[in-house]
Amino acid sequence: MKNRIAVYQVDAFTHEPFKGNPAGVCILDREMPEVWMQNIAAEIRVSETAFITGDSDRYKIRFFTPESEVPLCGHATLASAHILYENGATGKEEQIVFSSGSGILTVRYSGSWLIMNFPSYELDPLPRPYEINRYIGSDPEELYITGHGWVLALMKSEEDILRLSPDFKSMKSSRYGNLIVTAPSDDPVYDFCVRCFCPPLGIDEDPVTGSAQSILTPYWHKKLGKTEFISRQVSKRGGILKTAVKGDRVEIGGQAKTIFKAELLI
Repeated sequence: MKNRIAVYQVDAFTHEPFKGNPAGVCILDREMPEVWMQNIAAEIRVSETAFITGDSDRYKIRFFTPESEVPLCGHATLASAHILYENGATGKEEQIVFSSGSGILTVRYSGSWLIMNFPSYELDPLPRPYEINRYIGSDPEELYITGHGWVLALMKSEEDILRLSPDFKSMKSSRYGNLIVTAPSDDPVYDFCVRCFCPPLGIDEDPVTGSAQSILTPYWHKKLGKTEFISRQVSKRGGILKTAVKGDRVEIGGQAKTIFKAELLI
C-alpha cells in the first residue's frame, strides 16, 4: 500500500490568500532521503518547501528550493508553524522549537501574529567600484557581504528599488546572485522596503523573504537607532513583516493563510 503523505501550501507574511510568499509544508513520520525531498520540492515548485519530522518537544525542519537545500528560510518556517498550530499538533499557548541547519528557531503566537526568533548576521562592506550596475541596472549607495553569504545593497529610495531590472541569467553565476536590496520606505507606515533576488536557488525574485530580516533588522537598527520595525517587501505579491532586535537575535513576525491540502501518493 502506498504511503499517503499530506502536503500543504501556505501563503506566508500575509492574511490574504494569493499574497505574501507561498511555501510547501510536508509533515513526515520519519526523515526521508535528501533526493526524495529535493524531488518533492522540485515538483511543488514554490520558492521553498519545508519538511518536518519529530514531535512537539522539538521538531526538525529542512528547507528545499526547487534546485537545492538551504539552511534557513523564514516564510517556510512561518508556514510550518502555522500548520502545526492550525492542525492542533501544538497548542497556541505553547512555543514551537525547530532544529534547523541554522540552529534553533522558535515560533510563538502573539495576538494574530506568529513571532519567529532567528539568528542575526553581521555585514562587511564591499569596496568600490561595485560593478553591480551591469546586473541590476542601478548603482547602490552602499554594498555589503552578509554573514551567510548574501549581498546587501542600499538604494537611495523605494522608487529606485521598484525600477530595478535585474539580469537574472548573468546574476546567477556572479557574486551578486543572492541579493537583498533595501531603502527607506516611501510610505510612512513602514520603516524600510526590500526586494530579494536569488537566481542560483532557482528563484529569480522571492515574493517575501523572512530570513532577509536577519540582516535587515540589525542593519536598520544601526542606521536609525530603533529596535522595532515594520518592513514591506515590494514584490508583485508583496508582504508585511514586524521585526525587532532581541540581543544578538532577531524577532520576525508575520501572518499566514492555508491555501490547500493535498496527498502525495508515493
